[in-house]
This record gives sequence, structure tokens and C-alpha cells, in this order.
Amino acid sequence: MIKAHFLSNNDTFCGFLLKGHADSGEFGYDIVCAAVSVLAINTVNSLEQLASVTPQVVSDDNNGGYLKVSLEKNEAKKPAVQLLLKSFRLGIQSIIDNYRDYITIENE
Repeated sequence: MIKAHFLSNNDTFCGFLLKGHADSGEFGYDIVCAAVSVLAINTVNSLEQLASVTPQVVSDDNNGGYLKVSLEKNEAKKPAVQLLLKSFRLGIQSIIDNYRDYITIENE
């Protein structure tokens, strides 16, 4: 199961953490994993290219199943950053609505 955590500081989204594997299909055919990966990568790219911030990204490139994206507090407060992180949260919730056996949001 993928466990999504949303990082915040005084009601300001500062990033997210994704841990685990969806295991909704065999490797290369896991649509939940693919959907979450696309949302996460697009959010990082959008933060960099549209909001002009540089998030700190930590991932487990060898084993997968771990991605942490975080921003400094002053960068996180930018309206464009908040919009992009809230859009990511909305996308994750939409996946949960359809595939709750494979992904959950924790610590909310």
C-alpha cells in the first residue's frame, strides 16, 4: 500500500512524503503506482518550472517506494506553490476514491 503524508508548517503545505508500493498489478502494469508517480513527478516539475522554486527531493532510486518532496518555509508560502501542492493533494484523493485498497493518506 502507498502511504501519502502531507507535510505542513502552521497550515501551510510544505511538501509530501510517499512510502510503500501499491501492488495493484504486476511490475510495469500497476496503474495505481503509475498514477501516483505521474502526479508526483508532474508536481515537482511544476514547482520548479512554474513556481520557480527548488524543492528538496529525496528518493530511493534502488528500491523505489520512497519519495519525499519538501520546501523551505518562505518558498512554501508562495501562492503558486500552495496551489500546486493542493492540486497534488486533490489528485491523490481522487486516486484514493477509486483505489482505496492500494493507497491511503496518513497523519491528517
